[in-house]
Amino acid sequence: METDLHKEFEPIDFTNFENFYEKKAHGNLEYPVMVYFIDLYKSYMHSIRWHWHEEMEVIIVNSGKAEFNTDDETYILSPGQGLILNQNVIHSIHCVEGSNCTFYSVVFHPDFLFGKSNSYMRTQFLLPAQSFSILKALILDEKDAWHESMLDALNEVIAVNLNKSFGYEMATKGYLCQFWANLVSKLPQTAEIVPSSQISLDEQRVKQAMLFIRLHHAESLTLDDIADSIPVSKSECCRCFKRTIQMTPFEYLMKYRIFEASKKILDDNYAAHSISDLALSVGFNNISYFNKLFKRYLDCTPTEYREHVATTTANAAANPFSIPLP
Repeated sequence: METDLHKEFEPIDFTNFENFYEKKAHGNLEYPVMVYFIDLYKSYMHSIRWHWHEEMEVIIVNSGKAEFNTDDETYILSPGQGLILNQNVIHSIHCVEGSNCTFYSVVFHPDFLFGKSNSYMRTQFLLPAQSFSILKALILDEKDAWHESMLDALNEVIAVNLNKSFGYEMATKGYLCQFWANLVSKLPQTAEIVPSSQISLDEQRVKQAMLFIRLHHAESLTLDDIADSIPVSKSECCRCFKRTIQMTPFEYLMKYRIFEASKKILDDNYAAHSISDLALSVGFNNISYFNKLFKRYLDCTPTEYREHVATTTANAAANPFSIPLP
């Protein structure tokens, strides 16, 4: 299943992953489909952090191995394998230790296939796939005939979106319909379907807390503040985070602040700011602690990172995801 298409494919603009909940649609209203080629080695900390979106996403591994995490499962994928992620499934992606990974991501909204109004097609073919109890995430393996038929359709989607010849939008819809028909052909057909919006309580709480941290990370946040935003007790807040993304709220807050600091280093508006000002701007009052965490997460100090950015070409320095770490 490995392909050479990536040689000419436009790499992903990782600013699409800037928000944990991606409010910006992939593609546009008329054509809500995007195909990305992703090189994890070039991504921030060799990973794509926790996020979710309203679109369906299908990953096809091109080279190396990657670890895909949802709130309740971990999947290790190799070339020849893919992963279907349902709408609104919170997930993150990491390089497997010692292995870089490249993969294609096909992101599309089911409304592209079924429209927005209630219809027989939506009821018969969309609602079963929207149930988390039936389909939350599914590994695809080319060794399985059912999976291979879906992978073949998705590879055609990648190819036509690379070439963009006349009518590629119609061809994409045809291949995605073929993919979807194969997918639902073996899903349980039930009279009563639970929609995907009914996510677990843990995941719902963590998503809400993530958005709160995103909005208030530069303030003097405490565990009480994060817990109150859900709202639950401090101990229950910690348990929700541990059960969902395997880290504490405090660990998550620290990583988010460092991520924001690395972005600001690339911002011309902060070019003349001191490291202490940079630390304060993302919520750190202790400069030495800021330096310590920056070094832990990025393998270099903020000063070294800034110097590295200054010597990096303008194209590579477009955002923190594209800068290879020292």
